[in-house]
Amino acid sequence: MPLAARMRPRTFEEVVGQAPVVRELAALARRGRVPSFILWGPPGTGKTTLARLVAGAIDAQFIELSATASGVRDIRRAEELARGGGMFARPVVLFVDELHRFNKAQQDALLPLVEEGVLTFIGATTENPSFYIISPLLSRCRLFILRPLTEEEIELILSRALADPERGLGDEPVEVTDEAVRALARAADGDARVALAGLEEAVELARARAGEGERVVVDLEQLRELASSGALRYDRAGDEHYDLASAFIKSVRGSDPDAALYWLARMLEAGEDPRFICRRMVISAAEDVGLADPYALTLAVSTYQAQEQVGMPEAAIPMAMCAVYLASAPKSNSAYLALGRARKIAREHGTLPVPRHLRNAPTRLMKELGFGEGYRYPHSFPEGFVPQLYLPEELAHLRLFEPKPIGSEVEIVERLRSWWQERYKKSLQGPPDHEPPTGEKKKPPANRPPPEES
Repeated sequence: MPLAARMRPRTFEEVVGQAPVVRELAALARRGRVPSFILWGPPGTGKTTLARLVAGAIDAQFIELSATASGVRDIRRAEELARGGGMFARPVVLFVDELHRFNKAQQDALLPLVEEGVLTFIGATTENPSFYIISPLLSRCRLFILRPLTEEEIELILSRALADPERGLGDEPVEVTDEAVRALARAADGDARVALAGLEEAVELARARAGEGERVVVDLEQLRELASSGALRYDRAGDEHYDLASAFIKSVRGSDPDAALYWLARMLEAGEDPRFICRRMVISAAEDVGLADPYALTLAVSTYQAQEQVGMPEAAIPMAMCAVYLASAPKSNSAYLALGRARKIAREHGTLPVPRHLRNAPTRLMKELGFGEGYRYPHSFPEGFVPQLYLPEELAHLRLFEPKPIGSEVEIVERLRSWWQERYKKSLQGPPDHEPPTGEKKKPPANRPPPEES
């Protein structure tokens, strides 16, 4: 077993940090009747450990599920076990790690178990429960908040691992300098599991370099080598989180479905929240694909809804489908650029008055003042179009939207060219200051040759 698993506390007294929560859970366990509760805190702060200690203290059967790989069927099995045991059966504790990964339907399945007290439910989450846990479930569970461990607390955990001859490294000829222990504690950023894993890797590296019979020494220099050559840790709040998301979106924008699938798989395998990925695809559908393929946004929103209803791991299938579609679709950021221009103009020109013929006139006084006068209803004219001005007069010839001759925008270019000419030549008695949209094609970038057929 890894060092972090071997050093998991066996009693409440062995738990380092989280003193208020530990005291209350220990008191509840001593009474023998523990209510369902949720543990919210960063990784490596003892959520799983506390759940196991509570279950052991009340002599309960401990069922552990991971929300990333479990679903309603697994919840039903735990319910059957709890209901079928009879009067003298041991109680059941159902522990769901990464609870925020459960969608609404999966969380709904937990509600009757908690309401009826069929079993003791313990959820663990690293995300704010008010955003990710449905209100009915959250209101029926107590909430305990765990804080990141301090460097001093992690140093104590590392010292125990180095001194413990049974579960730790106490019976091995290993010497870890005080500077190295402090550096490991500082690099762990409040996560005891990361600190113990780093210690174990450092010792293994030092052991591999030491000669036969030599004492193994871990110092700062070896830790630096380990940090530069070791496996990259995926931190959902750190650089790796944003780097992978950036690589994924840029692959979609760059029309490379193979790269998009690779980065999507990397994020899923690393434990990224599928909702985060789906939100990014919704944004990309609007920003990068845009009006070149308006259906892309519909598909992205449907994919977000599908992962909410289906849950992982099956939701990865529609997510892959959406990523491939977005990467393969024609691209246009014309609407995105137009919005930026519009906001810039709005800031520069302030609160220009709405033209009188466009104003709402719900009262007689407003009609007498001329509000709405002269407005022409487009549906009363052939083809649903009438040339009239919709901008303030100061911005009469403003053109913000520049459609591109790509995908569905080819048709938009043709329609707007005709409407633009009619609107300004007829309503303003003269040619516009700028030419109407032409949709002239720009030279496309060189494409990568397609993969050879297998």
